[in-house]
Amino acid sequence: MATGVEERAGIRERFLAQLSQPRPPRKRAPGIVEPSFSAVGLVVGLYFFAISLTPSLLPRAGYVQGINSGVAFMVGYGIGTSAYAIYRFLGVPRATGRVRMALILVALALIGVQAGVAIWAYVGWQNQVRLNFGMDPLSPTVWPVIVVTAALVAAPLLVIARSLRALFRWADDLLDRWLPRRLAVLTAAVLLIAALWWVASGAFTNAFFTASNWVFSGRDLADKPGVTQPASATRSGSPDSLIGFDSLGRQGRAFVSSVPSAVDIDAFTGGGAMEPIRAYVGLRSADTLQERAELLLAELVRTGAFERELLVVTTTTGTGFIDPHGVDPLEYLWNGDTAIAGAQYSYLPSWISMLADQDVVQDTSRVVFRTIHDHWSTLPANDRPDLYLYGLSLGSYGVEAVLSSADILNEPIDGALMSGPTFVNGMHDEITAARDAGSPSWLPEFSDGRTVRFMNEQGGLERGAAAWGPTRLVYLQHGTDPVVFFSGDLAFDEPEWLQGERAPGVVDDMEWYPIVTLWQVLLDLPAAGSIPEGYGHLYTHRSNLAAWVGITDPEDWTEADTESLAALLDELQAQREAALGSNPSETG
Repeated sequence: MATGVEERAGIRERFLAQLSQPRPPRKRAPGIVEPSFSAVGLVVGLYFFAISLTPSLLPRAGYVQGINSGVAFMVGYGIGTSAYAIYRFLGVPRATGRVRMALILVALALIGVQAGVAIWAYVGWQNQVRLNFGMDPLSPTVWPVIVVTAALVAAPLLVIARSLRALFRWADDLLDRWLPRRLAVLTAAVLLIAALWWVASGAFTNAFFTASNWVFSGRDLADKPGVTQPASATRSGSPDSLIGFDSLGRQGRAFVSSVPSAVDIDAFTGGGAMEPIRAYVGLRSADTLQERAELLLAELVRTGAFERELLVVTTTTGTGFIDPHGVDPLEYLWNGDTAIAGAQYSYLPSWISMLADQDVVQDTSRVVFRTIHDHWSTLPANDRPDLYLYGLSLGSYGVEAVLSSADILNEPIDGALMSGPTFVNGMHDEITAARDAGSPSWLPEFSDGRTVRFMNEQGGLERGAAAWGPTRLVYLQHGTDPVVFFSGDLAFDEPEWLQGERAPGVVDDMEWYPIVTLWQVLLDLPAAGSIPEGYGHLYTHRSNLAAWVGITDPEDWTEADTESLAALLDELQAQREAALGSNPSETG
């Protein structure tokens, strides 16, 4: 009877013998542009194409669906061809002749039926989403756009894939002269993957960020329509300011230019309004982060910000954007007795900033806040403004950096509003995971609402069994916002927000599919700021106002006041859009 040592030796000998076997005749692969396809790849590719037509969080334009379906088809095709290649590499017996052909035809027929059903249902699925969002319906005439776009996307991807295969085979043939057969295959695969990683993470990434910096730094010099230098001494960039108007950047100049005046506020409140203070420092305003923070503090002191009722320190989005929907309501709510400060840390849109350097967001937030907070904390507690934080999108990520720092332990802030928290917000993820039992992941309750509360367009701040404490933190998020709910886990795990009761706007026909749902929600990200307000990543005056009412708790304010002010702000926005011929909504 063989011993364990002998058995292991036998296994080793058989493995080495397999490695050293002569290479069997290799099946000729289709040429790079040859119209020949893998049957298994087509079956899996058609399946991926069919499920790519199912709805996701946001409605899709025809060309976006074409991109979605073209990539999904090629991912499925690649999985199918790769799986079959591995199957053959391992030497597993396979069906041949008529049996093989019958299996392929049955599989293609079944997948073809599924694809046909999906094609027939696609327009209805999309119109269900669009109806929820108050958008015009799609017409079946969108199909030519989808098909052409999908083909234009899939074709170059197929050429790239076949080029990589040709490169792999060349390396394999070269290595086969010196290495055993299967070891040559494995080595060639490892070398190809390493080369692709180097190109993707090195050369391509550096070129992308260099080009992005060049494009967006130039755009930062241009102004939005209607932007003019402020005359009021209460704003940065004015003739009295310590900070030059031109140094504020595109978004900073817009922030200090479009401010409700005391006259505007008086028209709503009935009189006694103050000129709101807005202080802002751009990347070009000073050389270093600490110098910019100190310049911003000096500007706040100059304007008398520490004598106001409220002081709000904002973290901007990647481009330096501060959402008017988030700050205008607060100035009306407190009759102009406010000061709002922000600092630019980048020229890049938030989604590029997240990829390029998340640390700069956190560093800017901490340094700016610490500089202002150190001065604020020296003032008498009964003779200084209430201190709040605000951030939209990537700005909320910076706010979390402050909330998790030691700077506020001895002198805590009064509250914070974080709108559209991103999928990289660690604190948001931790609180959502630790939410109270029975509350949905798209609108959690946490610790009975003692400190942190969540809300959406429909409300939510009223929930919570415990009294809301002196420090009030609010996450404002839409269930249809992919910036909030995207995650790499979507590739292989069904998200909790698709289980059980769904958030308003998320259609019942949205289902989770491995890999495809990840790609669908990823494609939703660029569209999150180009849909009607109140969905995706566009947060309305009303929801921001309701959040600030809950956080700052003004006396004698009613729900009717909230509705009246929200209607006024929407009307003023419509007037601005008509005058400028554009929609100023954006997410930065």
